[in-house]
Amino acid sequence: MFVKQISVFMENKKGRLARLTEVLAHNEINLIALSIADTAEYGIMRAIVNDTDKAKAVLHDNGFAATTTEVLAVEVPDTTGGLSDVLCMLNEADISVEYLYSFVRTAGIKALILFKVNKSAEAVECFAKHNIRLLSKKEVNAL
Repeated sequence: MFVKQISVFMENKKGRLARLTEVLAHNEINLIALSIADTAEYGIMRAIVNDTDKAKAVLHDNGFAATTTEVLAVEVPDTTGGLSDVLCMLNEADISVEYLYSFVRTAGIKALILFKVNKSAEAVECFAKHNIRLLSKKEVNAL
């Protein structure tokens, strides 16, 4: 139910993201989901890849600072207010969302959102209580 995500801290300068993706491609690491947040000087790329441990190693070998984190892959109803309902559930359970990003969407049915929360075990219980489905790493990789 937990999905391992890689986070890469990098300088926000021309060609750096191209180099990062080149390193991954050269090592047959597939980007499955991706989010990039930046400031004027630095950025953080968060990604789900087919082989997180290999990605971390090859990125380190090529001068990138990379870490791994566990996130939750959550099926959210793809309706107006679907995400709001899930966020309210977490809020009522006293669980804070540190960040999230959208992954895939089946229009009118489900959207897959990747969540990083402050209380992962409690979030899993909250989702189960409300019949919100979590996907495994294997299921995420198959999408």
